Amino acid sequence: MESMSGKTLEFLRKQHPPGSRIRLGEMTDPCPVEPGTMGTLKAIDDLGTYHVHWDNGRNLGLIPREDSFTVLPPEPTMLRLYMPLTADLFEEDREYGFNEEPLPLSGADLRQYAEMIQDALVENQLPEEAERGLMHWYNESDSINEKVQSAVFTLEERKGQLWGVAECRIVGSLSPEELAVLKEYVTGQASDGWGEGFEQRDIDVDEGILNVHLWNYRGWSILTEEERFGVIPEQQKEETLCQRM
Repeated sequence: MESMSGKTLEFLRKQHPPGSRIRLGEMTDPCPVEPGTMGTLKAIDDLGTYHVHWDNGRNLGLIPREDSFTVLPPEPTMLRLYMPLTADLFEEDREYGFNEEPLPLSGADLRQYAEMIQDALVENQLPEEAERGLMHWYNESDSINEKVQSAVFTLEERKGQLWGVAECRIVGSLSPEELAVLKEYVTGQASDGWGEGFEQRDIDVDEGILNVHLWNYRGWSILTEEERFGVIPEQQKEETLCQRM
């Protein structure tokens, strides 16, 4: 096998990230995988070998320029980032109007208003956010912009309370450094950007007016599903299984 230059390896790894799907044409190995078999790319090593976990259970690498294969882009996966949800309820007094002092509500209190809050989240989206959501405002030309197709704020009821969730469609996988950058960006949108406008939106409920906060200064954090609840998403389970085989 001929060695590859560093620039070629860098190009291939960028074009064909882990998780890309492989369709085999023909393999030169003495005990080849059957032509037409599909597999998932695990990594491209320093020699340029494509390490593949095949759908038939085998793990056999491919050598560019010797083996015939087609690389398909990885299917997007959903990354959910969870954050505590709070709100202020300005109760209506039939005689004096709305109370000036709001009643603070926690995620547990907000479960009864889930449908109304979700509708408000959708209504708060701007037309230019239709395709990429929050990522429309991400101005960096980096790997985050390439890998994160879209990010939108939504809700999920879990563990007896209502959570704010940033649903992020990801192509490939994020490194720990990239995940940290994405969390920082979403935090900014929850506190100073998109979320600042949303918390000023009045949501009419039976008791009065509700103002919902995606971010707050007390005990706030943004965590993945695994970090928050100890649950590993199915995609990550599959990748872990492939690595062990």
